[in-house]
Amino acid sequence: MILVLAGTLDGRELAMRLAASGYDVLVSVVSDYGRSLADAPGITVHTGQLDLNGLRELITSRSIKAVVDASHPYAVNVSLNAMAACAASCAKYIRYERDEVITPAYDRLYRAGDAAEAAKLAAGLGKVIFLTTGSRTLKIFKTEPLLTGCRLIARVLPQPDVLAECIALGFSPGDIVAVKGPFSHQLNVALFTEYAAEVIVTKNSGTVGGADTKISAAVELGLPLVVIGRPDVEYRNLCRTQEAVLALLT
Repeated sequence: MILVLAGTLDGRELAMRLAASGYDVLVSVVSDYGRSLADAPGITVHTGQLDLNGLRELITSRSIKAVVDASHPYAVNVSLNAMAACAASCAKYIRYERDEVITPAYDRLYRAGDAAEAAKLAAGLGKVIFLTTGSRTLKIFKTEPLLTGCRLIARVLPQPDVLAECIALGFSPGDIVAVKGPFSHQLNVALFTEYAAEVIVTKNSGTVGGADTKISAAVELGLPLVVIGRPDVEYRNLCRTQEAVLALLT
């Protein structure tokens, strides 16, 4: 059986490709919402957060021969745990990750190594900060002293737990944009304009993650753009295509 850590759209598509190719596939997702997206013929779904021990137990109990790590490009701990669990259990580890978007030559583009650096950079660029970095980094921006007095707009998934987290962090309902992507260039332009954004903060999550249209919208509007770079992880068996993954499994 193949275990696919499918925290992304392209990860779920890969899982379906593997199932169609004749593999027994177990997909791991965190939430019930993720389960509803991953549920497909020929695929078994495991729901729930897995730490290192949980991954090791799952690999052993399900006789997993290979783990395809298709988690989000910024989900570092998931990947590190997966590599460690595979090393401990002798299962093969394969990393499947989308390419980054090639950023344009834009004199208002600023690069940050992580969310904490991005928060500090954004503070010096404007007073209305539109965050498209996902819910897990929101606390970093809300607790950055340099952003005190700035208006932070959070674009997040419309899930009850995510919205509750936003409220708990102090976001007012008028500063929460709860919509599921992907977002077109035109919709990004409209949202950035509607909220009078002065700074856009994003991650380079690839075309599948909508980074290209966020970047192009910011450029069209002439807005400062802070791009958080991908974590520096030394992956084993890194694949950029489904075909490359299939080749390693055969």
